[in-house]
Amino acid sequence: MKFGIFDQHDAAGVPLPEHYAQRLALVELYDRLGFYIYHQSEHHSTPLSTTPSPSVFLAAVAQRTKRIRLGPLVYILPLYNPLRLTEEICMLDGLSNGRFDIGIGRGASPHEVRFMGVAPEDALDVYREAHDIVMEGLTQQRLDYQGKHFRYDGVPVAMKPVQTPHPPVWYVAGSAESAIWPARMGYHVIASGPLERVKAVAEAYKTEYARTGRQGEHPLVGLNRFVFVADTDAQAREIAGRAWRVFVKSFWRLWRDFGGAPATMNLPETIDPLIAAGGALVGSPQTVRAALAAQVAATGVSYFEGTFVFGDMTFAEAERSATLFATEAAPAIG
Repeated sequence: MKFGIFDQHDAAGVPLPEHYAQRLALVELYDRLGFYIYHQSEHHSTPLSTTPSPSVFLAAVAQRTKRIRLGPLVYILPLYNPLRLTEEICMLDGLSNGRFDIGIGRGASPHEVRFMGVAPEDALDVYREAHDIVMEGLTQQRLDYQGKHFRYDGVPVAMKPVQTPHPPVWYVAGSAESAIWPARMGYHVIASGPLERVKAVAEAYKTEYARTGRQGEHPLVGLNRFVFVADTDAQAREIAGRAWRVFVKSFWRLWRDFGGAPATMNLPETIDPLIAAGGALVGSPQTVRAALAAQVAATGVSYFEGTFVFGDMTFAEAERSATLFATEAAPAIG
């Protein structure tokens, strides 16, 4: 069982230099505590993210850490020139000495891709082409690709990643059906939402992966949850509840300004319903450990990723929570 970090980087009401300094200090802590990987999101034109360029922040992370793996979850592929992204991936894999992982997706918000000049109805097709081009660029000496959105005629690829044939790839699966393709590709997969959905994703992935006949270490099948650990249940709920009210305003900002609603995440205004539904593990180390063990057993996942910092959570609160989780909750899970 491996444990990782997902960082939304939502605005916390502090100046950017302070925000970045605190986040980098927290990643150093995650590294010391033995977390497997540090993932961060990509969002644009919203207080949901203060790091709209994952590559820039992760380059700094690579220089501040020694063991923890790092990567975006996800690069919104329709927003990139695939050749340039291929080169950035090679740089980050080099800067981290082979600790970089690639997360890929088409983007959860149609508003964000539209702001960046991509028609939402085209995002899936652009994503598919960009994925194919990036994977070709990481493994071949030249790009030869003739698509609807991108064309490359024998373009030389001068860089290669440290990891061969390419860094590990992550995919976020929202349903059992969507777990089939990453299983065939041998990519890691992660899911959130109700336990029944996560279990269905895990089972579909494992079944399809077995059909591929691949050898070697099995890719990770993961579960994502919000997490906050404090010395007592009451203290944890008070702090997490306060921070959640700030976070959820950022989460809903674009949807409320421009209309619509997210397809798979409909977050409540307060954290209590999310805790009751199992979407947030909040409490003392004993409470979180029991909830975590139950969810891992119910879903059959091999990886757990926590969103440990959200809203106006302070550095001290986040530091204490991550430490309690790593030292008192996680070790009990086999």
